[in-house]
Amino acid sequence: MRAVSGELVTIGEFARLSRLSAKALRRYDELGLLRPALVDPVNGYRYYDPAQAEEARLVAWLRRIGMPLSRIGRVVALDAGAAAVEIRAYWARVEAETAARRDLAMYLVDHLSAEGRTMTRISGGTGDAGGTGGTGGAGDPGVIGGTGSGAGAVPLAIRCAALTDTGTVRTTNQDAAFAGPRLLAVADGFGAGGAEASAAAIEALKPSVWGAREGALSAADLLNALEDTADSASRAVRDAVAPCAAPDGSGTTLTAMLWTGSRLGLVHIGDSRAYLLRGGELFRITQDHSLVQSMIDDGSLTEEEAASHPQRALLLRALVGGVGSAPVAVAVRPDVRLREVRAGDRYLLCSDGLSAVVDEAELRAAVIAADDPEEAVRRLVGLAREAGGPDNVACAVADVAVEG
Repeated sequence: MRAVSGELVTIGEFARLSRLSAKALRRYDELGLLRPALVDPVNGYRYYDPAQAEEARLVAWLRRIGMPLSRIGRVVALDAGAAAVEIRAYWARVEAETAARRDLAMYLVDHLSAEGRTMTRISGGTGDAGGTGGTGGAGDPGVIGGTGSGAGAVPLAIRCAALTDTGTVRTTNQDAAFAGPRLLAVADGFGAGGAEASAAAIEALKPSVWGAREGALSAADLLNALEDTADSASRAVRDAVAPCAAPDGSGTTLTAMLWTGSRLGLVHIGDSRAYLLRGGELFRITQDHSLVQSMIDDGSLTEEEAASHPQRALLLRALVGGVGSAPVAVAVRPDVRLREVRAGDRYLLCSDGLSAVVDEAELRAAVIAADDPEEAVRRLVGLAREAGGPDNVACAVADVAVEG
């Protein structure tokens, strides 16, 4: 029996103290979220310690923000500091998922609006099929949209290179990178099966657009293909780490770009990053799915403080073998979106073995100075090693150019 702090009260009196209904209290008891201090063995009446009122209100508040019952049970068992971290992680996940749904909603608005305009033009006899269009938010050009594949579209191609490095401290390399005519990808594995997870995630992407003729995928078809690809990567990681000693603690980040010849699709989860160099400016076009990033976003942490935060390695989203002891709050589907591309764009994808030790000014200078992607990846790995190379490094660079 739990220790009590004073005289017990009936469920009716406790309902008044906690500002919850007796029905809710009985439900919390049945679910194991809030047990009474005493249940009369004869009549079954529930009695509560008045000190439980705060715990009862916490359960109610967590229900109001939509937290699942199973997770509430874990939160209320923690001390205050750990509970605060868990709630922050949960809410950051909710916001990330909401942002992903918002991006998809905005894409659908743009796509359907463009289709409506196209049908109007066709019925009017202009014969102008148009494209999906779309522009990005402030500081991130081309968040949603495509170059279009109608008449007059300039055929583009990518030239690319990728490189990984163990670094100067680690003895094994769990990062993976790939650069090919249709795919650019980096993955940063963690846990006992980290190397298997990162390799599996990238392998799962390779068949996704291979079968499509160049330029044959519409924007809607590409978005559907990206969703299927994200699901395939999740399954591949689970299968790859299943034989490991600790599959629940293994997983990977994944940041990838898939190229169809006319449009570029982005798949992203975790804290590996994608950057775009356009017009001499370097834009970060992905958002880290990490606890410290969520704290930066809500103003409770500065960029400088984040660099030394004790929980800077805690991911809120990643591809994992299971939910357990992994340094990640939850396993969910990666973000997917379409991007506008232009001839002259240069894209950089990298793991945090580069971005965490080399600041963006140095990244920009190195990416600009390189004559081609091969030189760029060598320069970037060199910068990470010069900064101490405390982690594995993976990077991939692609140039968008007029085909021919």
